[in-house]
Amino acid sequence: MRILVADDHELFLKGLEFILADISENTELVFAKSYTDIFNILEKDTDFNLILTDLAMPGANWEEAIARIHNTLPDTPIIILSAVFDKEIVEKTIEIGVSGYIPKTSSNAVIISAVNLVLSGGVYIPPELLNRKLPDEFNDFKRVVNIPENKTIEEKVKNLTPRQVDVLRCIAQGMSNKQIAYALGLTEGTVKLHVTAILKMLNVYNRTSAVIEASKLGLINKNE
Repeated sequence: MRILVADDHELFLKGLEFILADISENTELVFAKSYTDIFNILEKDTDFNLILTDLAMPGANWEEAIARIHNTLPDTPIIILSAVFDKEIVEKTIEIGVSGYIPKTSSNAVIISAVNLVLSGGVYIPPELLNRKLPDEFNDFKRVVNIPENKTIEEKVKNLTPRQVDVLRCIAQGMSNKQIAYALGLTEGTVKLHVTAILKMLNVYNRTSAVIEASKLGLINKNE
């Protein structure tokens, strides 16, 4: 696994190097200290499984820079790890195509969990943001996040919407988020929200485990 990590503070980069070592034994990190560095790297090397970047960095306006990165690597998830925490900015990054937004105040465990979720095709949104008014497409996601943890998996999956079951069936067929979005007439961002909800309700951390658990529960046929 290869991750491009960008931040203009060397100390924070060192901290991320330590944290991300727990993601996978074979993780290769490539570092950048500005948007200029990111662009220069991507001109020569686009073989990355994840882009993890700060928001406010030298070299470009963040909105234009994130859009450029996403357009260069449309199938590679992007996570913003930033000290800037504003509802409108978070929403804007998700609209651009970002798969996660992690406040820099988050614990190591939260960062690792968020990265794993995004690598599984989901989207990470800070819980505190979900307590505020969000666009309609976030409603089902918010409802799922607020399901009490003491509920059994069987009780939780009763909250799956018909659309989420459709997404689950597509996952079982090995479809990517982009393929699911095309097949179901959804935006890729909405698919990511559904994937996140599915993983949470099934209490699993990746798509393969979701299919196995869903089959056990009779939500999908094994051959779907």
